[in-house]
Formats: sequence, C-alpha cells, structure tokens
Amino acid sequence: MPSYSLEFKEQIVRKMMPPHNQRVSTLSAELGISQGTLYRWKKEYRAKGFVVPSRKSIPDHWDAKTKLAAVIETAALNAEERSAYCRSNGLYVEQLDAWRELFESMDAPADPGAKAELARERKKIKVLEKELLRKDRALAETAALLALSKKAQAIWGIKEED
Repeated sequence: MPSYSLEFKEQIVRKMMPPHNQRVSTLSAELGISQGTLYRWKKEYRAKGFVVPSRKSIPDHWDAKTKLAAVIETAALNAEERSAYCRSNGLYVEQLDAWRELFESMDAPADPGAKAELARERKKIKVLEKELLRKDRALAETAALLALSKKAQAIWGIKEED
C-alpha cells in the first residue's frame, strides 16, 4: 500500500476544488489511485475546513457546511482578497454575501423560557414512554395467558368455567 505525502494529497484535492473541479474518476484514471482513496482525501480536507464541494456542481447547490466554510474563510478578507478568493473558487461575491446573510438570519433558541419548555416536554415524553412500556408489557402478558389457556383447552379439552 503506497503512502503519499501531505503535499501530494493537498495538490490532488486542490484539483478537485473550484475552479478546476476535476472529477474523481478522471483523477483516478490519470494517477492510478483508487477512487475510494481520493474520496477519503476529499472528505478529510472538507473536515479540516477546506472548501471542497461534495460533488461537482454550481456553488449554489453546495451543502451548508461547505458554504459556511467559504463564508468563514472570507470574513476577514478585504474586497480585493475576497474577489481573488471568489475567482479561484468559482464563486461570485454576491453568492458569499447571500450565504452570509442566510447564516446570520438563522435564529438560535437563546430564550431561557424555551429551554425550560423543552425540559418540560422532554420530561413529559419520558413519562409517556414509561407508561407505554408498562402497557406493552401488560398486553404481552395478557396475550401469553390467552395463548396458554387455548393450549390447555386443546390438550385437556376442559372448558373454562365463568
């Protein structure tokens, strides 16, 4: 099993990133590296925070994790650096702005009342699940007793008295 240097891996993963957007199958055939290995490298670099789209597509169809990584990477850049970043990754500045606004508009439940309500609901669910489990056990016991009484009646032929 050959081992590859980090520089080589990064170079190959960069070929999969915008603006090159080379397909894994093409790179695999070119380099003689299995597609599974290339997909694993791509996944590793995405986990490290690099902007590696999950599939070759237009940037608006990227997953939320990749979009967020792009927004974070460009947050501290000035206009020129941001434009250069966009050109190198096949993006438009307007797309980054729209993504940033989208992430900023997402509301996180910071209300302490919401946390208390959530805790009450969880406690209620736990009580209901416990009651359901008890009733399931009682139903199973009743079904077992009924089956046993039918077997006893079939074996001994004794009719039960009311």
